[in-house]
Amino acid sequence: MVGTVQMIQWAIWGHSGLAGLAVCGISLIGGLAYLMPSSVLRRLLPLGISLSTGVLVGDAFLHLIPESLERIGSTQLVMLGIVSGIVLFFNLEKLIRWRNHRHRSGSSAVKPLATMNLVGDALHNFIDGTLIAGSFLVSPTAGWATTAGLLLHELPQEVGDVGTLLYGGFTLRRALFYNLVSALTCLLGIGAVLVTGLWLDEYLIYSLPIAAGGFIYIAASDLIPELHRLQQSAQSWWQSAFMLLGIGLMLWLAMME
Repeated sequence: MVGTVQMIQWAIWGHSGLAGLAVCGISLIGGLAYLMPSSVLRRLLPLGISLSTGVLVGDAFLHLIPESLERIGSTQLVMLGIVSGIVLFFNLEKLIRWRNHRHRSGSSAVKPLATMNLVGDALHNFIDGTLIAGSFLVSPTAGWATTAGLLLHELPQEVGDVGTLLYGGFTLRRALFYNLVSALTCLLGIGAVLVTGLWLDEYLIYSLPIAAGGFIYIAASDLIPELHRLQQSAQSWWQSAFMLLGIGLMLWLAMME
């Protein structure tokens, strides 16, 4: 009997670990979209920022907030979490800007929006890890169904994330590395839930609206102002189109869940 229980536990760890590695792998696949000549890349990066803006806004309003309302059940708590996320990321950006000001070394300094995006993505991936582990604790079928949904959800977001890092001053190699490090927090989320059981998962749901607030802040405070700096009317139309594409992808994925 004890041996059977241990086998089930190891199976849950194995399935969850493989699922987490698959989600982490998407972060590298997202970078393949930017394997192009630097002259072409410079012209397309603003469109990557537009896509990332749409994905973040769509993810917050069409995925994270509705899921928060469903799982938490209190509108006031969810709204408080969103506001807390906005305030948290505001102060985090203040800290990043202060640090960059003290250690500035010419024009090569990484823009705060890149660091902010990494922090928001790391929090989101950690939450994804808790969802994966919680699902595998129910059944393997539920776990892999959740993983499949997350893989579809993560692909457009990772493409946008890498574009944001490149626009923020990272080289492609550095952007892929840090995006992968950010994705590895998914494994931390899996481990946290499997070690503590569903007890921790019940409390981690309150991080969902905080992540939503962070995404709203990043999109509104960092990404959209960057897009406004580009004045060409033709490019503005393409920016709007790619922003709507990002929102549309998140809507489609939300409808499939």
